[in-house]
Amino acid sequence: MFTPDGTGFPQGLSEEEAARRLEGEGPNLIPSAERRTSARIFLDILREPMFLLLILAGSVYLVLGDLQEALMLMSFVVLVAGIAFFQERRTEKALEALRNLSSPRALVVREGKKRRIAGAEVVRGDIVLLSEGDRVPAAGVVVQRSYLQVDA
Repeated sequence: MFTPDGTGFPQGLSEEEAARRLEGEGPNLIPSAERRTSARIFLDILREPMFLLLILAGSVYLVLGDLQEALMLMSFVVLVAGIAFFQERRTEKALEALRNLSSPRALVVREGKKRRIAGAEVVRGDIVLLSEGDRVPAAGVVVQRSYLQVDA
């Protein structure tokens, strides 16, 4: 890991070893839930107990022959379901943006050279260099520090 000349400058992993570990252990990513399709979001909304109750009430009005009341109630159900659908879509997009932000770039030492890589490509054994304002891209061990202060 360190140079044989005794300078103490870390050499880091070789590119081959890093690629082998990345393939074997997978990327350094936060596990995320499956992305929901528009149809799935809409079905989840319609399965809510309140929507089911309103649909049932509209069906009862329809069976009793009060078409005007049934159509008015069903139109409100569609309107509220549409609003809930668009809110859910916005939430999904916001969560996706947060996932993208949570994958910082990292400055690592590989084969004695500093390289900036995606945080997802950091592997076990990488030497990560951090400076003021950097986000820590992975769990690790502090080997050397100078005036270290972190926000948890």
